[in-house]
Amino acid sequence: MRVDLSWKSCFRTDSGDDEWNEQVSISNADVVLSVIRSDYEKAYFVTGRELYARNLGLLLPFFESPSIQLEELTKEFDGKTISLVASWKLRTYLRLPWKPLISIDGTTTYDLDDDFRIVWHVERWGVSALEAVLQIFTASSESPDQ
Repeated sequence: MRVDLSWKSCFRTDSGDDEWNEQVSISNADVVLSVIRSDYEKAYFVTGRELYARNLGLLLPFFESPSIQLEELTKEFDGKTISLVASWKLRTYLRLPWKPLISIDGTTTYDLDDDFRIVWHVERWGVSALEAVLQIFTASSESPDQ
């Protein structure tokens, strides 16, 4: 089953923007899980979507063949909070003469409130900030077209 919902429907907003909050009825964590899975499949992280598009607008011109692959998406409960944990792999070449490949494994943890809205998220990379920056200075052995 394909779920085509907006991220906006899952994020709690304190702005009073009811249009965002009334797009879909979130009845359980599995619906949120489906939304997150769908958004990873659509690669909104690297292609942009509404708010993300503005934030990524400065970076996207430097990306060539960007992709994000969802490797695993799980639901956890610690007795108090439902969390969804996405494991992913980000890959992009940078539009520099030596075409460095940026490849980062990571996880994003989304905490849900009692209404199943995302109220907190934490992103963790499988490389240090220094290792990520050093990838910029390493020429790729592959071409972006492969």
